[in-house]
Amino acid sequence: MTPLQESHVQTAVTCSRKHRIQIKTRSGGHDYEALSYVSDVPFVVLDLFNLRLITVDVENSTAWVHSGATLGEIYYRIAEKSKTLGFPAGLHPTIGVAGHISGGGYGTMLRKYGLAADNVIDARIVDVNGRILDKESMGDDLFWAIRGGGGGSFGVVLSWKISLVSVPPKVTVFSIAKAVDQGVTALVLRWQEVAPKLPQELFIRIIFNRLPDKEGKNRIQASFNSMFLGGAEELLTVMKERFPELGLESKDCTETSWIRSTLYFPGFPVNGTLSVLLNRTRPSTIYYKAKSDYVKEPISQIGLEGIWRRFLEEDEPVMLFTPYGGRMSEISESETPFPHRDGTLFMVQYMVNWKEEGLEASQKHISWIRELYKYMEPYVTKSPRAAYVNYRDLDLGQSKNGTATYLQGKVWGSKYFKNNYERLVHVKSKFDPENLFRNEQSIPTIASWDTKIKHI
Repeated sequence: MTPLQESHVQTAVTCSRKHRIQIKTRSGGHDYEALSYVSDVPFVVLDLFNLRLITVDVENSTAWVHSGATLGEIYYRIAEKSKTLGFPAGLHPTIGVAGHISGGGYGTMLRKYGLAADNVIDARIVDVNGRILDKESMGDDLFWAIRGGGGGSFGVVLSWKISLVSVPPKVTVFSIAKAVDQGVTALVLRWQEVAPKLPQELFIRIIFNRLPDKEGKNRIQASFNSMFLGGAEELLTVMKERFPELGLESKDCTETSWIRSTLYFPGFPVNGTLSVLLNRTRPSTIYYKAKSDYVKEPISQIGLEGIWRRFLEEDEPVMLFTPYGGRMSEISESETPFPHRDGTLFMVQYMVNWKEEGLEASQKHISWIRELYKYMEPYVTKSPRAAYVNYRDLDLGQSKNGTATYLQGKVWGSKYFKNNYERLVHVKSKFDPENLFRNEQSIPTIASWDTKIKHI
């Protein structure tokens, strides 16, 4: 179903509840486990594609954004109205805003302004009774839960009111690629110490992959991929003082506007047409499996060298280190359901891509990434081993048709939400006691108030 107006969403929810049909909501279609596409029972897909109005209020630095809009559309519409306002969200323009914000949502400005969800100031949601509620009428509990508690558990969010942030007239981007035999291990060791402590305006992530060299031999490459909220001259000064080992030079730097930096990171030409941000179609379709981790203590040289060895065993491995610190360390773990805050050095994303069809090929590549994930256990967070809900991973556990008990859901819920899981269960049980909004890793309900659950 593709609703054309908000009342259509209300009707869909009411009918689904009446006939006890599972309802799944989709905005951009980026869910890593395709939870809005598949189920082993009959279900309805509520595709919000047509609900993507964006209204920008420059005077008050806010915008109302319908859930069917993509990040690229948001960036484009903001830039139409202002050259000094932006929004701290993801790097890929085809991502739907609803799922992105529902799980937290991060991008190149997370160290300065936090997550997309941290910058939501109001929302409109269709609840299980078919009512449209805003922040005031839904109350603090539900408003807290939808800003990072994962999509598909509490209702259908129609639109979000977001706070826009200040961006300078010039930002600077760069990418520096180094191979393992060019001292990458030492650079990564140093990056782990430096990146979370750099000025909040500076974001440097690392993208690892395997590439053949000129002789056809496979090499591990690390790309230091960065945006600085300021000019190149200032960036060079900061890097010379704080991270001289990387060897950044003027020729590596590209000064541009913030809106054009949103072209740079997904791989479009910085000086290309901005209208590419309005394209909702992803450029290619591949098979992939992804996982995530958080790191609080630097990974040792031995640990890194073990990663390099495992990368040489796979055709198209990818791993990303995304630095935290800055604003991310200033927000309490309980401020929103997203708990991975102070003390986190960086997030790890693992991904493996393949083009071959068939179960045998899938099993081969998925087995590889699971082995890498197992290898990383000593180097990442423990009790729980945390994960990012927007990098959905059914390996962490799942329920049949979203009917998990409190304890079953805690298997994955504690990894995504840590101590916030219990509060999410409480909110779910209060606002959707019949568990209409559910998926294989949704927040479960409890039939009656469990004394083990802490009250809000």
